[in-house]
Formats: sequence, C-alpha cells, structure tokens
Amino acid sequence: MDALVLAPAAVLGLVVGSFLNVVIHRVPRAESLVRPGSRCPHCGTAIRPRQNVPVLSWLALRGRCAACRAPISARYPLVELATALLFAAVTARIGVAPELPAYLYLTAIAVALTMIDLDVQRLPDAIVKPSYVIGALLLTPAVVAGADWTAALRCLAAMAVLLGFYFVLFVINPNGMGFGDVKLAGLLGLYLGWLGWSAVLIGTFAAFLLGGVAGVALLATGRAGRKTAIPFGPAMLAGALLALFAAGPIAAWYSGLLAPAV
Repeated sequence: MDALVLAPAAVLGLVVGSFLNVVIHRVPRAESLVRPGSRCPHCGTAIRPRQNVPVLSWLALRGRCAACRAPISARYPLVELATALLFAAVTARIGVAPELPAYLYLTAIAVALTMIDLDVQRLPDAIVKPSYVIGALLLTPAVVAGADWTAALRCLAAMAVLLGFYFVLFVINPNGMGFGDVKLAGLLGLYLGWLGWSAVLIGTFAAFLLGGVAGVALLATGRAGRKTAIPFGPAMLAGALLALFAAGPIAAWYSGLLAPAV
C-alpha cells in the first residue's frame, strides 16, 4: 500500500498511543482522562506540550523527568511505537475502506486492555461495555456501503456464540476465567464475525493456544506457579488480531490439508 496512506496511519497511531498511556494509567484507578493534565508521577510537575511529543520527547529527555530527573518508564514510548506499527499494519490489511475506523478502534483498545490486564488482571467495563456500541456504530457504514446485511447478522450471531461459549466456560470453572473475559469475548465476536466464521474459529482457537503457550512458558521459567492467576485477555486480543491478519491463509491451508489428493 502507498506510503502516503500508511505514514498518516502510523502518525495517528503515535498520537493515539500517547493517549492510551493515559488510559492505561488512569482507567483502573477510576480517574478522569481529562483532568488533571499529564504530570510527573514522582514530583507532580505538569508536563509541557513540547515534553509530551510521542517517543521523541522521551528520547530528548533521555527517559527522565525534566524537573526532578526521575526515570520515566520505557513502556510509554514502547506503547506509542506498538500502536503506530499496529495502526499501519491494520491499515495495510484493511485498506481505505469503510470498516477501517472500526478495526483501528479495536486495535487501540486491544493495546490498552492488554496492558491493563497485565497490570491489574482486570478488563475494565469502562472500556469493554461502551465498545459494543462503538464497534457496532463504526461497522454500520461498511454494512450500508456494501448493503451486506448478511455480514451484519453474522456479527451479531458470532457475538452471541462467543458470549455463550465463554459464559459456559466461566460457569464450569470460574477460577480459571474471569467474567471480564466473557464480556470481552462478545466484543471480539462482533469484530471477528464481520471477517467471517473462519476468523471466529481461528481467533478463538488462537486465544487458547497463545494463552496455553504463555502459561507453560511462565511455569517453566518459574515466574508463575500452578495456582497463579494468569491474565487471559491479552491472549484473546492477540488471537483476534492474528485472525484479522491471517485467518484467510490459515483457513486455505487447513482446507488444503482436508482436500483429497489428486
């Protein structure tokens, strides 16, 4: 795809990533995203606009507060860079299409929810619940433009299927899965349903595969025990993004395995 399209998407990702750092820090604490403005968590000094340029300001300040020289975590520019790269990748995958804003929004909340779940092992309702409405509204122009009401019904059906599937898993083993995962599953079903049933299946399977691999790796390295609660939200979100990029090739490969040899 033309760099004239991908470059603005990456820049938008940097800006959104900067805002996501605020979301990641404040939403779990039930703090306002608007007031007060950004401040150094160590000395409380307000961060000036020129000190808040994504990535560049952190590099210019050498990772330290301009006032008290306390270290600023490298996670802030990494979140910004990750969001920029994902925005560019999603734009390359979707193209300039009516559904692009919907999947950029999904990408943004995926970054925020992943970091929050890793930090506090929660998927805040303040992000997940409104995203059902926002996701549906952002996908509506694509439905209208293509008159693809079948895809719209598939979105709703996939949302209901994944909600039901994860709810059953939660009822069977409430200690193995949080109810936040159930609510996130329905949202991911809405988005994966637009891509097709193969994306729903691959995204769901990938979530459990990635979650299992992460759990085994943590156990093997001694960073977790058998009773340690391991956040599943990041695996669900990673599985959904994997399906966005690779559901088509994976489904074609699997169909090839099932096809009889000629």
